[in-house]
Amino acid sequence: MSGGQVQEEDKGAGGYGTFQGPPSYPPPRPPPLGFPQPVPPPAHHRAAAPGVRGHGHDRLPCCGIGFGWFLFILGFFLGAIPWYVGAILLCCSRVDHRGKPAYVACTVAAILATIAVTIGATAGAHFY
Repeated sequence: MSGGQVQEEDKGAGGYGTFQGPPSYPPPRPPPLGFPQPVPPPAHHRAAAPGVRGHGHDRLPCCGIGFGWFLFILGFFLGAIPWYVGAILLCCSRVDHRGKPAYVACTVAAILATIAVTIGATAGAHFY
């Protein structure tokens, strides 16, 4: 066998003979057949376990609305004190991500209440 015959055999076995890459390069995969099958979400296996709720979360306290919303509603009746408690809890503790909007609402309400009280307390005073 001469050198020319080896090149002819390589071309026939590997395709066109140009742009083939190194011989150790893996061949392309065949395309998948049919439609891709759906995959369950990563936490799906926990929902089927006994004693675990469907979404993998515990029930929120205070009648299911969460402690932050409970403080927000209670602030309308108890003169904004629960709003300050909610603002302090948001700043100084780790809160559940599901209740964070309620603590932010408490913080905004506490700031607005502070502004309203400050304006109301200084509205009748005349400083000369």
